[in-house]
Amino acid sequence: MFLSLEGQTAIVTGAAEGIGRAIAARLVKAGATVAVADYNESGALAAAEDLGGFAFGVGVDVSDNASVGRMVHSVLERTRRIDVLVNNAGIGGRAAPVWEQSDEDWDRVLRVNLTGVFYCCRAVIPHMRAQRYGRIVNIASIAGKEGNPNMCAYSASKAGVIAFTKSLAKEVATEGICVNSISPAVIRTRILDQLTPAQVDYMTQRIPMRRTGTVEEVAAVAHFLASRDASFVTGQCYDVSGGRATY
Repeated sequence: MFLSLEGQTAIVTGAAEGIGRAIAARLVKAGATVAVADYNESGALAAAEDLGGFAFGVGVDVSDNASVGRMVHSVLERTRRIDVLVNNAGIGGRAAPVWEQSDEDWDRVLRVNLTGVFYCCRAVIPHMRAQRYGRIVNIASIAGKEGNPNMCAYSASKAGVIAFTKSLAKEVATEGICVNSISPAVIRTRILDQLTPAQVDYMTQRIPMRRTGTVEEVAAVAHFLASRDASFVTGQCYDVSGGRATY
């Protein structure tokens, strides 16, 4: 089977719904044992039950280093290995211009979207290095390349995810570990509910295909980057944007 993940263990954060759930479903179908990790632990457990296969739910607050450590420990206790990490957990934050953003608005988004990626990667890298194999896929955003107005923290956090991905990829490039990111444009998920109609229209009108993407379209790219077939692909940012970004 092409892109088979048989015998591998994957962690997908923010996987109770949306893009994360679609990625988890795709990896389960490819044969992986998938830890459906989410701040909403009951949602993670329910999603894992619905996905079937070798999926199981686990609670995690990616903005809390101790919580990330407990999550990784529980996965290792259950499966004895971690082959794939998909850092998908994220929040949109409050829609407002910079001068109306509070310290708390800024800190919360950066803590979840960027520091959470750092915590999760730092926690799994020792295990991947020990087995001389791993795949890390970080979900960024086109906003991290272009910057969206009234989304300063979100745009900055996603730009940070892209740069962090490139840096980490170079650190482990000779150890069988590939680290890549995905930058979706507007994908129809509940995160859009945090934005105003004007913001959604602003983003959609800049997509040459003139439509939002689907979670399944993001999951297809994540599946490739999570597979052994992506053996000479690292430090890259793959756009799933309907042509919005061409750089």
